[in-house]
Amino acid sequence: MSEGIAQRPGRPPGTSRSAVSHTALEMFAERGFEETTVDDIAEALGVSRRTLFRYFASKNDMVWGDFDWVLGRLRRCLDATGPDEPLHEALRRAAVESNRYEDEQLPELRIRMRLITGVPALQAHSALRYAEWREVIAEWVAERLACEPGDLIPQTVAHAALGTSMAAFLVWVDDPSSDLVANLEHAYRLLGEGLRDLR
Repeated sequence: MSEGIAQRPGRPPGTSRSAVSHTALEMFAERGFEETTVDDIAEALGVSRRTLFRYFASKNDMVWGDFDWVLGRLRRCLDATGPDEPLHEALRRAAVESNRYEDEQLPELRIRMRLITGVPALQAHSALRYAEWREVIAEWVAERLACEPGDLIPQTVAHAALGTSMAAFLVWVDDPSSDLVANLEHAYRLLGEGLRDLR
């Protein structure tokens, strides 16, 4: 993530969006989200509050990391599906492919998900992020079915997909022996039982 970010005067080498998010997550996991202040994170990184806010608009956003990248990857995976592929199969494949992570990324992802799902102060912010994720799904479904994203079917599929993904993630977070990709595969196959008639 640090590649391509121009260093500005006064900014310590190595400071980047990913470095801020990584440090914040470690501190949240160790001290607690509420107990960790923006000043604490800035001090740990050796930067100012102003520098932190160049990367993230709020402390809540630090938990989510680069969510625009997450949404972009989901869109690319959905767009890569074939028009003749049954909708439930295309959705499953895109959901799984957009959630493949390297082994070294998984511990941080688990911390992120524990915070997102377990910290009351993050719930309102999480609802906004979930809505953005659902909108990507709804837009894709609407394009395939020649309808509007706000119509019943796209919204139903989007909400069902979010619930399916969350179920797979929550089981993975709670069970260290669980495999995230396998959970997603299984969960979306179960969801597909009710989507087979859509093309």
